[in-house]
Amino acid sequence: MSGAIEARLKSLGIVLPPVPTPVANYVPFVITGSLVFLSGQGPRRPEGGMHTGKVGGGVTVDDAYQHARIVGIQLLSALRDAVGDLDRVTRVVKLLGMVNGVPDFKQHPKVINGCSDLLVEVFEAKGKHARSAVGMGSLPDDITVEIEAIVEFK
Repeated sequence: MSGAIEARLKSLGIVLPPVPTPVANYVPFVITGSLVFLSGQGPRRPEGGMHTGKVGGGVTVDDAYQHARIVGIQLLSALRDAVGDLDRVTRVVKLLGMVNGVPDFKQHPKVINGCSDLLVEVFEAKGKHARSAVGMGSLPDDITVEIEAIVEFK
C-alpha cells in the first residue's frame, strides 16, 4: 500500500516486519464490526529472538521504552495485515501494556510510552488512545514487555 500512513512510516524510517506466526492456538488479530483486536506481542530482535529480562533489574527504562516501540511497530504490521491499508484506521482505541519488572519497579507508564508515542507519531490525533500500563511478575519466555491493542477502522 502507498497511502499517507505508509508515506509517514517511510519518512520516519520505519519498515514493518512480517507478522510472526502465533506460537500457540490463537490468531494475530480478530475483527468484529469496525474493531480489530490485536494479539499481544513481545519485542522481537531483527536477527531473531526476543529482548528479555526484568525492567529495573538488568534492563533500563530507556531500553524497555525502545522495546515497547519495537512492539508498536510489530502491532502496526499485524494491523496492516488485518485491514489491508493503514489509512483505514480511524482511531487507536486502547492499549494494554505489560512490563516484566522487578518487584519494586514503578515506572511502567514510562516503558509503555514507547508504543504510545509511536502510535501518535504515525496516526497523529487518531493515535491517541486509552491505555493500561501494568507490571507483571513474569512474561512468557522472560520478554521485557508485551502489548496488545484495539483499533477502529472504516
